[in-house]
Amino acid sequence: MFTGLVETIGILRRRSGGAVARALVETSLGPLTLGESVSVNGACLTVDRIAPGGFECDMSSETLGRTTLGALQIGARVHLERATPLGARMGGHVVLGHVDGLGRVVEQSRAGDAVRLRVSAPDELARFLAPKGSIAIDGASLTLNDVSTPGSAETWFDVMLVPHTIGRTLLGELRPGAAVNLEVDVLARYVARTLQVASLAGLQSFSSRDARDGDASAERGEERGNTGEHADHDERLLAKLRAGGFW
Repeated sequence: MFTGLVETIGILRRRSGGAVARALVETSLGPLTLGESVSVNGACLTVDRIAPGGFECDMSSETLGRTTLGALQIGARVHLERATPLGARMGGHVVLGHVDGLGRVVEQSRAGDAVRLRVSAPDELARFLAPKGSIAIDGASLTLNDVSTPGSAETWFDVMLVPHTIGRTLLGELRPGAAVNLEVDVLARYVARTLQVASLAGLQSFSSRDARDGDASAERGEERGNTGEHADHDERLLAKLRAGGFW
């Protein structure tokens, strides 16, 4: 687990090919231990070998396919953060190092000493984005200032980079078109999942109830229709589905 507070900047010095890539990251971060987790541009990687002036790690096909790490040029700089020890201050938010998707910088503009970024995001992440919520961009914890409205043609969000963030990370150097790793707030992920499960459970409950009511009506020789109690059931079901983000 990480907090999204970038500790230092490393350099990707080497990366092998293949389904699993072997990478060498140069850094003064330390002391490192074998097997510990390090967030590299927001992706949780395991220190497999401690090298002079850095460490080596493996990047699985999942990591290469879901993050920007497979496309980075050798010599590119990367954000680094070690896992958070128990009892440490949570200065950012809970970051797992599990990249949810790739975003792309749409706009970059100055706002006094700060920089505003607008980033497009995959549509499937829209339900996890809320104003004043949290997101990790390349492993850096940021606050969502504004988000696209539901049903928009494109999913996007705005964040503000304060001078401290600009000075400690590479985010201030991002330009329109740059690809970035995105990780949504884990709390938003579980809230969305809870609503989904609750909605599906409600659907099954209503379906079972409708079936029982239908059988009872058939025994009484009554004609079923979408009126009265059934209409109330349908409206409650639709409300549950809407609350779960199904439309």
